[in-house]
Amino acid sequence: MSRIAIPASIEAAPDASRPLLEQVRAQLGSVPNLFRLAARSPAALEGYLGLSGALGKGRLPLATRERIALAIAEFNGCGYCLSAHGYLAANLAKLPPEEIAASRLGRSADARAAAAVAFALKVAEGRGQVADADLEALRAAGHDDGIAVEIVAQVALNVLTNYLNEVARTEIDFPLAEGVAA
Repeated sequence: MSRIAIPASIEAAPDASRPLLEQVRAQLGSVPNLFRLAARSPAALEGYLGLSGALGKGRLPLATRERIALAIAEFNGCGYCLSAHGYLAANLAKLPPEEIAASRLGRSADARAAAAVAFALKVAEGRGQVADADLEALRAAGHDDGIAVEIVAQVALNVLTNYLNEVARTEIDFPLAEGVAA
């Protein structure tokens, strides 16, 4: 059970969060626990959805964004996000199981994706303090500075959801990722 009360429905959420949750439902077909949890603070929900939406319009492909989400969730030990992004990686990004497993370790069979995920993990591990060589490795794989900025933003977005879910102990409402305790 969550340590922070999650509204049971859109109607039970704060008034200012309801239109945002309706948008989530229209886009996803349901409203996962993470969104209803964030809805406790309309400002937090709006901020999360805004950054997520903006990054979805960026240049990082969905598959790479999901790889980063998996690597950061593994690093932070967030079972909710491992399960959610494992599901999204398989069903939306169409990543095979071996690539999902590699992503959790900060790796990929795709060289450009591998560089992006490795850099994201370096950002998380160093809390933003990365070596010149880390940035150069990203560039050597064909990524420019705009992509470096997007990767940092992706890390921040995923740290937000990891921390929120860990603080709340959000009940997982996605198929349980392998190696995640129920």
